[in-house]
Amino acid sequence: MSEATVTTVAAPTTLGPPPLKGISGIRTFFRTNQQPIYFIGPTAFNLLGIDRWVRNFQYIAYYDSWDGAHPRVFTPKHRPYIEFKSSEHIINYLLRDPEVQAHIKRRGGTTPMVAMVFFDEETEQICKELGYELILPPDELRRRLDSKIITTQLGNEAGAPSVPNALGRASTFAELTALAERNKLGTDLVVQTPYGHSGKTTFFIKSEKDWQKSEKEIVGQDVKVMKRINHRAAAVEACITRHGTVVGPFMSDLTGYPELTPYQGGWCGNDLFPDALSEAHRATAVEHVRRLGDRLSDEGYRGFFELDVLVDTDTDTVYLGELNPRISGASSMTNVTAGAYADVPLFLFHLLEFVGVDYTLDVEELNERWLELAAVDIWSQVMMKEPIDSLERIVAAPRTGVWQFSEDGELTFSRIANDWHDLAGEDEVFFLRVFGAGEVRYKGADLGILIAKGRMQNADGLTPRCRRFVEGIRRHYRSEPVPR
Repeated sequence: MSEATVTTVAAPTTLGPPPLKGISGIRTFFRTNQQPIYFIGPTAFNLLGIDRWVRNFQYIAYYDSWDGAHPRVFTPKHRPYIEFKSSEHIINYLLRDPEVQAHIKRRGGTTPMVAMVFFDEETEQICKELGYELILPPDELRRRLDSKIITTQLGNEAGAPSVPNALGRASTFAELTALAERNKLGTDLVVQTPYGHSGKTTFFIKSEKDWQKSEKEIVGQDVKVMKRINHRAAAVEACITRHGTVVGPFMSDLTGYPELTPYQGGWCGNDLFPDALSEAHRATAVEHVRRLGDRLSDEGYRGFFELDVLVDTDTDTVYLGELNPRISGASSMTNVTAGAYADVPLFLFHLLEFVGVDYTLDVEELNERWLELAAVDIWSQVMMKEPIDSLERIVAAPRTGVWQFSEDGELTFSRIANDWHDLAGEDEVFFLRVFGAGEVRYKGADLGILIAKGRMQNADGLTPRCRRFVEGIRRHYRSEPVPR
């Protein structure tokens, strides 16, 4: 670890408060914040609960998970049917929606600040037109860093290695195997294209038959060809600040479970628990994340990012995986940890880089303390996508809130809740509904999200408890075929 430093760096002032001294000053600043800040997304999921820490923090969502009952979630009432092509499409629709604009204007305050998971150049233009401040790194920079090729190159430069790989192109199976052979990667390969969502850009190729299934997505693109390793995967979020990179807790990924996602290798949840990585692996991984964070800082990036870490179980080597330069699906777990409650949620350090205040922070000391606190927390989340290739209209859907098993074994609605922070024990689960009555249910559709205390995955796969929760929630969905 490098020698601890405490610095105070001036940032462009937009709010004008005096310099904040350490964690206590940061907590006080956000508890008394007057600046309107919005998270905009298909749902409020990613940063749900941040409103507990930041006064004047609200959510603008397309899907009304609470049926209008959440006091800090706004959803426009008029939502004509639109076949959205992406999350960015939804974001831009919401920003241009007259109801949303009227809501933001009605709340008043100074220049509204807005954040989201996905955005694009159009998002930036809309915000400029409306006078909103987009508190995220520029789209052009984020898109460049989002490339798996660029991540690998920057990690190598920073001394944070990836799984043994070769970067190049292949238009035939023979060319792919030749590239792998030149770099001693073996014949069992993992091939990734530069851009795309989880599970849709990763291909497992061991034979020409495997190649034929994937060649349309691979040919004509730069690819990362990796040796397939036996590994444990962990996800971690971090935040690049002017004082260095703050590293959050490590959690394991849930990937590819056919009950949860139709995409092979597709991310479908996380388990946050002390043994996600061993103490030695955590120390190495933190150093890798900090090195990459510092390298990203050199590129001009600041704020939140998520990174996958892979531990080769045969060689005990820690590698970097994919980089997501954004708020991510793991943010919900990061912001509810013991470290978050002992200090502040990681996302507040992101906000500090954009609200224009001076502050002091001992990043070295904070990272060491969070490493210790990681040994006491257990949380989990499960993403429920529609795994069946069908087209049905939902006529009834489970409510957002806390659910418990009744004495007869049925999963039943227990109580209304605004988020999952007050879950009492492992016998209950918070369900955040995404698709509700009237929505069309299709292969890959986001039905909802389960968040619980305790683990949802073990060495054998999904835990029996997890399966009971998933099956219990599914039984509360009713749908009818849509005429084709």
